[in-house]
Amino acid sequence: MAGHADRDSEHESRRILDRIARETEPGGLPSDRHGDDQGDFDPIEYWGTRIGRVLGLVLAIAMMIAVGYYIARHL
Repeated sequence: MAGHADRDSEHESRRILDRIARETEPGGLPSDRHGDDQGDFDPIEYWGTRIGRVLGLVLAIAMMIAVGYYIARHL
């Protein structure tokens, strides 16, 4: 009984780790789709992630410009 529960737990852990590895690839889209996650592609999640990354970059650049302007003005 414990062996079956261990196998189920191990399978679930591997599935979660595989999905995390695919989601954190620099390209955004998973390069290899296999296993039981083939139907998990969500275009809303994909575009939401893209938009969030772009907005984060824009905000970081705007903050650097604001800090640079502030420092230059107070020197």
